[in-house]
Amino acid sequence: MIWLILVSIATLLDSTRIFIDNYISDVYFKGRGAVSQKLFYGYAFIVCAFIFAAITGFNFNSDYAINFLLFFLSGLLSSLAGIPYYRALELDDSTNIGIFTQLAPVLYLVLGWLFLNETFSPLQLLAFFVIISAPFLIIITTRKRSRKIKIKAVFFAFLYVLIAVTGNLLFVKESTPDLNFLTEILFVFLGKGIGNLIIIYARPKWRRRFYSILDSSHKKVLRPLIANSIISFIKDVAYRLGLIMAPTVAIASVASDSAEPIVIFFLGILLTIISPQFGREKLDKKSVIIHLIATALVVVGIILLQL
Repeated sequence: MIWLILVSIATLLDSTRIFIDNYISDVYFKGRGAVSQKLFYGYAFIVCAFIFAAITGFNFNSDYAINFLLFFLSGLLSSLAGIPYYRALELDDSTNIGIFTQLAPVLYLVLGWLFLNETFSPLQLLAFFVIISAPFLIIITTRKRSRKIKIKAVFFAFLYVLIAVTGNLLFVKESTPDLNFLTEILFVFLGKGIGNLIIIYARPKWRRRFYSILDSSHKKVLRPLIANSIISFIKDVAYRLGLIMAPTVAIASVASDSAEPIVIFFLGILLTIISPQFGREKLDKKSVIIHLIATALVVVGIILLQL
């Protein structure tokens, strides 16, 4: 059950992160260029990696050099996933992006079976499909918008999920009890930090865009960026530890990722009431009923996973 608590925490934190991302993109990075905020996150992840190194008293062991390199690569892939993620966020709102990323559990199921030799009981597979039916219920009842923009948003969301899932699976595959978990995360964060900086410094216009926003906002943009960094650090640690502890990565993913659009919706309602600039949810009767049904499906599926 500990893994379920961890992925639940990660789901709540990731949902909050998506709202803050959407807020930063809309308020400070209007139009294109939201990916330029990776400049800040690049340095933030590197600083966090050094903090982890100080906590763990890191001592490089050459016997695990390949593991360290692949942990670094896992983080690098996570940073690359941010490019299509921000592009999708520029095209659609946070609730829909949360829905579009629901291919993640399917990819975890297939790739976990192919590369991690994971197996599933019939009851677990039933639970898997019960839970994943929740976001699809939301998808088929979502109002139609500009079809061309929606297709582009789906494409970028899929690309984001594919890269992110590959990075996470690589981390799970190389994780070993012989290494301190925080040491493993240290290399992931180092990979994310360096990857973000490589992306930004490879595109000077993104770097200039960030400094322009920093100046025009009188550094106010730093507050949500710092808050998002802290949330991302904790979420990454909780989610990756949950992936390692869960019976299979697909089960951890379906418990977390399929619940995310529901969490985003209800969190959006709360934020809409408290702070409309963050929430922006339509509190109509139909949406609430659909999300209540979807929530019930997720709850039933999670109960089945534990039987």
